[in-house]
Amino acid sequence: MTVIAAPLRLEAYFLRRARTPVTRTGMGPRRSLRSRHRLGDMARLVAGVGGGLRSGVDVGDVVVASEVLAPDGTVTPCAPGLLVEDLRHAGLTVHYGPICCVPRLGGAPGAGALAVEMESCWLAPPSGVPFAVVRAISDSVGAPLLRPSIIRNGLSALRALQRAVPALDVWAGLHTTSEVS
Repeated sequence: MTVIAAPLRLEAYFLRRARTPVTRTGMGPRRSLRSRHRLGDMARLVAGVGGGLRSGVDVGDVVVASEVLAPDGTVTPCAPGLLVEDLRHAGLTVHYGPICCVPRLGGAPGAGALAVEMESCWLAPPSGVPFAVVRAISDSVGAPLLRPSIIRNGLSALRALQRAVPALDVWAGLHTTSEVS
């Protein structure tokens, strides 16, 4: 079985039209670790919002992770398959590259990452289990998080996440096994 892991209730709401089961995992490392144990060996795609770290990664864009960088330096590879192409066919602006995780808002992001978030490294499944991460950008270098525009920007990101649902379902359909190789 494959699941879409949505850390926040609002993210899960915008993913509700997915054919793939969506499970809310909770925000931050502690809740994510608890959810990782609950999800066991299921293939998973983490989907939600994140912050853009580079110029050109703008609000409403989508970042697909090539790998997830943990605060301790651990690197978890992702297997996005055709997600980038499928998301572009959906009309989204897509970037492909590393995403870093921080334990709390405002944490120092990893060098070289395109986006930052607070859950994926702690939600990663055991080695050999299909894993992908898609983050819609709600704040960026040009539109910082702690501004009044975050409400409008957050809604733009959530709408991009909603437009991504068909591509997320395609990825999930191709990774239905829950067996570790």
